[in-house]
Amino acid sequence: MTTQRQHKHRLSLKLAKPRNPLVAPTSQRKAGSHQKSMRRERQAARREIATALKER
Repeated sequence: MTTQRQHKHRLSLKLAKPRNPLVAPTSQRKAGSHQKSMRRERQAARREIATALKER
């Protein structure tokens, strides 16, 4: 007859603190910059060039 040994192992996990439910909506409400970005200016210049080339 085979005997089975039962080992009791306890798995302990460090749980993170629960998130503050007010932080996520507040971080989404943060205002962005009010200045035109360089990327926007580059894209506008590209579009201008593309339209000028199409008109030719």
